[in-house]
Amino acid sequence: MAKKAAKERQAAIKRDTDKLLELATELKDNVDKSSENTLSMDVVKKAEEIEKLAKSVKEKMKGN
Repeated sequence: MAKKAAKERQAAIKRDTDKLLELATELKDNVDKSSENTLSMDVVKKAEEIEKLAKSVKEKMKGN
């Protein structure tokens, strides 16, 4: 039972880290397109989404 839970947790971590990479790439593209004086709300929302997902991954890695 514990082995199955560990496998599921590992799969969730992999899926979430893949999503983190995708979001980080999108964030970089959006920042590259913005001017030095203006950041769009999309950039802010994307950064917040990354922050939440990163925290979730961290908690999963701890086993919580």
